Amino acid sequence: MNEILYVMVDPTTAPLSELVLHLLLAGGLGALIGLEREQSESGGSFAGSRTFPLIALYGALVQAFFPAVLSVALGILVVPLAVAYVGKIWYEGDIGLTTLVAALLTAVLGAMVMHSDRGALIAIIVGGAVTVLLSVKDPIHEFAGQIKESERRASAKFILVVLVVLPALPDRSLDALYGLNPRFIWLMVVFVTGLGFVAYVLGQTLGPERGIALTGIVGGFVSSTATTVSMAEKTTQNATLYHVCAFAVVTASIVMFPRALIEIAVVNPDLLPSVALPLGAMTIVGAVAAGVLYWRTASDETVEPEELKNPFRLRPALLFGAIFAVVLLVSEYANEWFGASGVYATAFFSGLADVDAMTITLSQLAAEGTVSTEVATTGIVIAAIANTFVKAVLAWVLGSYRLGMLVSIVLGVVVLSGLAFLVV
Repeated sequence: MNEILYVMVDPTTAPLSELVLHLLLAGGLGALIGLEREQSESGGSFAGSRTFPLIALYGALVQAFFPAVLSVALGILVVPLAVAYVGKIWYEGDIGLTTLVAALLTAVLGAMVMHSDRGALIAIIVGGAVTVLLSVKDPIHEFAGQIKESERRASAKFILVVLVVLPALPDRSLDALYGLNPRFIWLMVVFVTGLGFVAYVLGQTLGPERGIALTGIVGGFVSSTATTVSMAEKTTQNATLYHVCAFAVVTASIVMFPRALIEIAVVNPDLLPSVALPLGAMTIVGAVAAGVLYWRTASDETVEPEELKNPFRLRPALLFGAIFAVVLLVSEYANEWFGASGVYATAFFSGLADVDAMTITLSQLAAEGTVSTEVATTGIVIAAIANTFVKAVLAWVLGSYRLGMLVSIVLGVVVLSGLAFLVV
């Protein structure tokens, strides 16, 4: 399959039907972007549903028959686009560059379609992403407007550190760090933080009026512990809200399981089938239980969660990196000195604080062959159970009696389902 993706589209030898198919694909991508520009009225008189397909075909034909002068052809295209852009500013007073850049990118996508089968596949993916990005202008601007100045600075610092630090870190095990790979550790920090940021963006985009179900899901990806604390405190202020708050706590808690599956799929896909059964069972049982809680919740019971913080902050990221490095070292030595029992003990105590670190650690150790698939699976489930236990304790200590009882019963059933499938 991969060999097919690298086949070049040679107009001198390729069948006519293949050339026509690629040209139609290029025109289709141009039409897709052009329709979006025209429907949103962002293109104005600059370009629309007819101009964009022509631009895509221009890039495709040049790449197919005159590939050596593609860069020159793109430079020539800039001239009429620049003239049209100046006219757009003069007549419409719109200085936005989005449509101009989209037009140049459309020409490149057309050329990619004719370059090779892999180029055509990438062009389809990029073309779809560009269309989606262009169509969500208002939500993106609204989201940007909701971000506080302090959060913008924190995000900028984090991204800058990622871009500067990640390439500079050595991608090998260092004796000075007891065999740890610094680039892998930092890459996992960025990955876990990115998962939380995606959920944070979703929550900010949908606004404070989002439903309680989505509150639990978003809170589970950003910080299930913070969500549990917030809901527990609300029941001390109003004891009648224990049903809806329990629903939010349970939802945030069970989101931890699919999040762990995502991390495993990225770090060690071979481990996924083994872990999917117990974590999948816990997710399904938890979702059913949450559904029952939601059904029992009165329609007029609503709560507003505490504002979730932007995960793109340097200090928490560094803290997670340190925890992850320590957990990775302790797990390796525990396995070497005490075998599987040492790994399980480490998983439990690590899971009390953070599931992500243990999930990624055992996935990596299993990929390296340091621990078996069975040990890694059991350790990940133990860490998830330990963290679930923490949520129940927080509900008891910080919330009302009814909240603690209800959350403990539901999460207890969830834990038992995971243990049952783990034994099987």
